[in-house]
Amino acid sequence: MTRVGVFGWGIVAPQAPTVTDFARRLEQAPSWLSPFNGFGPDNFLVGTPAFDFAEYKPWLSSRFPPNRYRQLTEKMDWPTLYAIGAFVQALGQNPGIERLLHELGTACHVYIGSGLGNLHTISNATIALYHAQRKWDRFWADPARNAAYRAWLDGDWSPEEDAVPPEPGTVDAGERDEAETQWWRYWSERSDQLREFLARSREIEELTVEGPVDQGKISLIREKQRRLDRLLKDWGAPVPPWSSVSANVVWNIQNTPASQISMLGKITGLSFAPAGACSTFGLSLKLAMDAIDRGEVKAVVIGATDPPPHPLVVGAFYAARVISASGGVSKPLAGLRGTHVAGGAAIWIVGDLDHFTALGMRPLGMEPVAVGMSSDADHIITPSVDGPIAAIEAAFTHAGARADEIGTWDLHATATPGDYLEVENLRRLLPERVVVTARKGTFGHGMGPCGGWELTAQYLGFERGRLFPTPLAPGELNPEIAKLHTMFTFDSATGFPAGLAGKLNMGVGGINACVLSRPYRVPETGAQHPGGDR
Repeated sequence: MTRVGVFGWGIVAPQAPTVTDFARRLEQAPSWLSPFNGFGPDNFLVGTPAFDFAEYKPWLSSRFPPNRYRQLTEKMDWPTLYAIGAFVQALGQNPGIERLLHELGTACHVYIGSGLGNLHTISNATIALYHAQRKWDRFWADPARNAAYRAWLDGDWSPEEDAVPPEPGTVDAGERDEAETQWWRYWSERSDQLREFLARSREIEELTVEGPVDQGKISLIREKQRRLDRLLKDWGAPVPPWSSVSANVVWNIQNTPASQISMLGKITGLSFAPAGACSTFGLSLKLAMDAIDRGEVKAVVIGATDPPPHPLVVGAFYAARVISASGGVSKPLAGLRGTHVAGGAAIWIVGDLDHFTALGMRPLGMEPVAVGMSSDADHIITPSVDGPIAAIEAAFTHAGARADEIGTWDLHATATPGDYLEVENLRRLLPERVVVTARKGTFGHGMGPCGGWELTAQYLGFERGRLFPTPLAPGELNPEIAKLHTMFTFDSATGFPAGLAGKLNMGVGGINACVLSRPYRVPETGAQHPGGDR
């Protein structure tokens, strides 16, 4: 199998806007979580990224026209901006790698996924559409523009009398908003003047391009908009609901982070968005390692990115009974009260190890040797026994490794009852001496990037010769979990054990990813590659 190395990484995480900040904060045990208050006052703690995209303006300005920065800030949602920032960071560890990725042409790919997508864009557009639609319906339902409604008010409405929804004033106050929506929609659909307006609008939209296409297209867009603006002015009408939706909904579809990185990095190979929920980072790494092994590519920019915590996500996690609402930090392996939503990004540049080191590039952290994946095919939230074990065994098989070679293991551990089953599964396969870590009490649960944060923490720890501390104190370990295993990294750093390092993520929907890693070795001598803090 072609060996793979990590040659760049970037992080955007709660209270850690760069991988340098991430490494520094990992040295400390306290949690990085903060109050949410997205519903007004509430009892949720979340992981809100510390991030300022303006920090990357000089990088953009040195490579693109001045309007590129403005375009990105006006059009892109947080997941894309986080991913861009992390990508720029990843270019910094090995000078010359930016040029190399471009020169590889189609032999460099980009796989950047997301667990949740561009929720802020969708949420804002939905709210804007809701208000615009209500305003639009009320305008055309006004008796001055609606012969049917005038007839109903005069008592002359009969053809559809039984179908008339209840008047808003006749329903309970708690249902009045929905009743108003149905009432005004019903009458606007029967507006004779709205039908006349739409007929004139169709005439405008039927205009076609004339003359040279490029110049004619621009002229046509401007002429249509001029006539539509005039039409609205003639009628005194509000903005139509279809015109109230931002085009950013299109610019922020699932593959946008990957496509923007391909454009900014001038990477002409395949770019797309793998989606594996909480296992997205492991999935992107597997796809990259497979493509490199096939000889299809020499390098892949991989990773995952998610928005900052949003009320839709916090509320959904709460309804799913997997989020803590106690106002305090819910630590994995402890009280099992639930997890904490977090946002940010983790981006790696991985490549053919021999190819890149021959060019003078220095590998980072550890060498990823195998990724095993599986599906539970059972429950959407609750992990199974067989699914995660299948992913772990697949990784062992692919790496040609044995369980007794594992020195340390990082859990998915979400501070839910699933932690017990995960540790129980682990002990079915691994010996008691394995030192186990669980880090979602530190930076929370980023649906997509959590695996990237946790792997990067593991790799950085190896470079520094220690396992970074976690917020969990020894006395907080859940007694039932303590019966299964006791070798955990608590709130003090420990030495990095010899042997292979393992990492498991278990995604919503039962998607499992297990990554096995080892120290880099120079083939001729078996000596370890020189490391160093980064």
